[in-house]
Amino acid sequence: MTVAYDDFARIDIRVGTVARAEPFPEARNPSFKLWVDFGAEIGTRKTAAQLTRHYRPETLVGRQVIAVVNFAPKQIGRFMSEVLVLGLPDTDGAVVLVAPDRQVPEGARLF
Repeated sequence: MTVAYDDFARIDIRVGTVARAEPFPEARNPSFKLWVDFGAEIGTRKTAAQLTRHYRPETLVGRQVIAVVNFAPKQIGRFMSEVLVLGLPDTDGAVVLVAPDRQVPEGARLF
């Protein structure tokens, strides 16, 4: 299936920096709670992410990540996830984060 560029443009994909990360033990699948700073325009948004295989909370703080910021919020247990951090599966299916290979301004939009 192909999509028009206008369809892609409706998905708001931005870069942000993980400001806080902590375990999410009450999640159904091993996960972390993340608070991601997308700069002044968007602010800090939170998400739950299944990143426990390759990352620890302390290694995520300060790291830039790519996320969809205009999906509707999703309730995950008692935690409201506001963005979707993007990743790719490794050969075992564990999530590897998608991130810029150089620092870019917070809130920069993917195009």
